[in-house]
Amino acid sequence: MRRLLLSALGALPAALRAAPAGLNGRAVRGGRPAAAPDDGLSGTGGTAPVPDRHRPSPGRGRGDTVRAWTELFRVSALFSVPGDALAGAAAVGRSPGRGTALAIGASLCLYEAGMALNDWADREEDAVDRPHRPIPSGRISPSAALGAAGALTAAGLALAARAGRPALAVATGLAATVWAYDLHLKHTKAGPAAMAAARSLDLLLGATATATSYAGTGPGPRATRPMRLGAVPPTGPDNVARAAGPARSPLAALPAALVLGAHTYGVTAVSRHEAQGGSTAVPLAVLATTTALAAAVLATHQRQRPGEPARPGPAATAPGSSYRPDHPHHPAAPSMLDLGAPLPGTYRPGHRPTAPALTPLLLTAFTGAYLRTAGPPLLHAALNPSPPLTQRAVGGGIRAMIPLQAALAARAGAPGSGLAVMALVPLARSLARKVSPT
Repeated sequence: MRRLLLSALGALPAALRAAPAGLNGRAVRGGRPAAAPDDGLSGTGGTAPVPDRHRPSPGRGRGDTVRAWTELFRVSALFSVPGDALAGAAAVGRSPGRGTALAIGASLCLYEAGMALNDWADREEDAVDRPHRPIPSGRISPSAALGAAGALTAAGLALAARAGRPALAVATGLAATVWAYDLHLKHTKAGPAAMAAARSLDLLLGATATATSYAGTGPGPRATRPMRLGAVPPTGPDNVARAAGPARSPLAALPAALVLGAHTYGVTAVSRHEAQGGSTAVPLAVLATTTALAAAVLATHQRQRPGEPARPGPAATAPGSSYRPDHPHHPAAPSMLDLGAPLPGTYRPGHRPTAPALTPLLLTAFTGAYLRTAGPPLLHAALNPSPPLTQRAVGGGIRAMIPLQAALAARAGAPGSGLAVMALVPLARSLARKVSPT
């Protein structure tokens, strides 16, 4: 037995040398083993599998095709899109409605069009730096990716058109920005600014579609019958009336759009170094910007004590009374077009006051989640600017958009919309473990 064991051990090296290609974990090309790809993180806080660790199957089955398209579209990042429209709706003082739903659908289509176009434009670069991606790996043809980008752009514009001409105008500008970024601006100094403009326009799309729908100038809900003198206008479940007075101007959403755009600018600036790494100053600058944005969102709320009326007058009405200062015939009713009106936790036309302590607590929680999601990966990337940690910082910045959108909605006095946005976080985290958002 001992002699047989020794002879078997002696024959093991020869057997390994004669083993078929790929048995030792590396593919063989031209008789020589190919270099193993650099390992990296997917940008999801270290929880998602890296494409290099779980290489896609070269097969052409239905499951392989579905996975290839999910990777091309980065479906785990889709959950950062609906919050744009919900935050925009809250900023114009309206509950989400038909126009908001159309804006969300248009945003999702245009976002996915940008993802497909991005990989089509970078197919030669990805063949060198990211050969595992769907196009360079041969799982999706370049023509199919380009065709999907065009079809999704047309679908997004069609949905926006159903929300009214103003929404279509904003969506057209958004689509033009997406295509300009992917085809040219991405590799220029204007790249981060173009991506920031796209996110800002996406939030404004939700604001415009919602305001247009409630104003009755688009294909939104049918016109409300005139109310009798002294009647109490109906209120929505959140912070806004569904049919009490005109909607605020979409320009009221501009501050929130600028906050989201500033965050997107920082994430895009960091992403320009995710393949090679090597930048310490950029993650530090973006970390400082993230902290400043969180402070600005909280400071806006703290300028007004929760529950304090926005205007002088009897904002608090006796329970059961039919008198309402938000009645359209009351001369002292505040105008919804006033861009300087305090946003969170204050009286508004058609507003059903929420619990005074609810909005500040939710706003603080959402802002804290934003800092917790974006901050640590940026700090790690600044201390060690390697490609894996830089990619993790990019993924954290993408996921941090969700609590930031929730904070903007709560800041505008719509805690229900903020909670709805935050409900997307577990779904995004679960899917990010399977498909990288970067």
